[in-house]
Amino acid sequence: MVSLGASRYPSRFDPANLDAVSPAVRANIERRLEILGPGYLLVYNDPVAFVRGSGAHLFDAEGHDFLDAYNNVPVVGHCHPHVVEAVNRQVATLNTNTRYAQEGLVDYAERLVSYFPDELSRVTFACSGSEANDLALRVAKHYTGHQGVIVTRWAYHGITSQIAEISPALGEGSSLGAGVREIDPPNPSLLPDGVSLAEHMREEVRRAIADLRRHGFGTAALVLDLSHMSDGIFPEQRDYLAGMVDEVHGAGGVFIADEVQSGFGRTGAQMWGFASHNVVPDMVTLGKPMGNGIPLSGVVFRPEVAREFGEQVRYFNTFGGSSVPIAAGAAVLDVFEQENVAVRAAGVGEQLRAGLRSITAGSAHVAEVRGSGLLAGVEIVTDAATPTPDKQRAMRVIDGLRERRVLISAAGPEAHVLKIRPPLALTESDVSRFLESFAEVAGVHL
Repeated sequence: MVSLGASRYPSRFDPANLDAVSPAVRANIERRLEILGPGYLLVYNDPVAFVRGSGAHLFDAEGHDFLDAYNNVPVVGHCHPHVVEAVNRQVATLNTNTRYAQEGLVDYAERLVSYFPDELSRVTFACSGSEANDLALRVAKHYTGHQGVIVTRWAYHGITSQIAEISPALGEGSSLGAGVREIDPPNPSLLPDGVSLAEHMREEVRRAIADLRRHGFGTAALVLDLSHMSDGIFPEQRDYLAGMVDEVHGAGGVFIADEVQSGFGRTGAQMWGFASHNVVPDMVTLGKPMGNGIPLSGVVFRPEVAREFGEQVRYFNTFGGSSVPIAAGAAVLDVFEQENVAVRAAGVGEQLRAGLRSITAGSAHVAEVRGSGLLAGVEIVTDAATPTPDKQRAMRVIDGLRERRVLISAAGPEAHVLKIRPPLALTESDVSRFLESFAEVAGVHL
């Protein structure tokens, strides 16, 4: 079974096409279909089975090398030796929870918080970005006494019951909460004539606040992924956030920066997406890349926001903050510091986007190449003169790259924006390979 939300993926496997799959992969898929529950999906019309990973590369059983230009979870690279060694050493020594006075837990907490502005000085650990966002939203509602939440129109923040209700990207089969209001993402193409992006975004928040007040919810939180990954990728937009946060604070709410996708150097040389906006959030949520594939997430707070919640509400996460994930998180920070990961990745990202713009210049089917850091979005349309999202053409590009053993996916309201979001281990030679393959596919489809 494929969930309704999965329909936003432009390229996914249809079990009706099983006979066209290679025998080795077909056997695995047949077993999946017999044993796994509903909602799972395989990406690509021709699914891939991997047995090994290294850096920004994945390898199948035949030894074929696939360039991974999609996975943000192994942020410092698949199977980075330093992370592998740290996890192996810790799992062979001790793995226990936060109810004991573990030195490594406190060391890592202090180190992680040092990457944030002074106002953000407390951290609570969990296992997934969904859990982190769930905790942050619970704290926000407790602190403000309100229930209303403002999110962008195609946002994704997670899969718990509460967080699915603020994740429009999950599709029509997943209902939004009664106290959730959607606003435009910072997409310049949505601006009314003569209105700046900052003015438009501030007015969007005002409208949402007024409607929440009218319906008795009040405003608990504005929750934003500042890469706006699911909305279509707009991390390069600046100077719009401060007014939005002012409006939310004026209504008694808080601002939660969801850094699960935009954090850890993804959107530029700075560690966090919010850092380029000159705004300090009330809470920051972390996940996916935090443990380089080992389940680890967290919420970093202004202490005054979380104090009463901590005094009145019991929160314990059995595995969040246990010894092995903490060792992985510390190793990831080691790699960032030793290899200057964020700065290096930002330079490689500039090379990537420059190449994409050169290849697509003059294309009737590319509205824009955008992004920042090591993140790029290529908006595919039917005709650049009168741009209408072209999901099917985007699918053909994605499948064309997969045929050349290059992996990407899609974003945006119609899954028509090519999402290029590789591990930050991507090298200049990897970019050259990517652009060569992209040029071949563009020559056919763009």
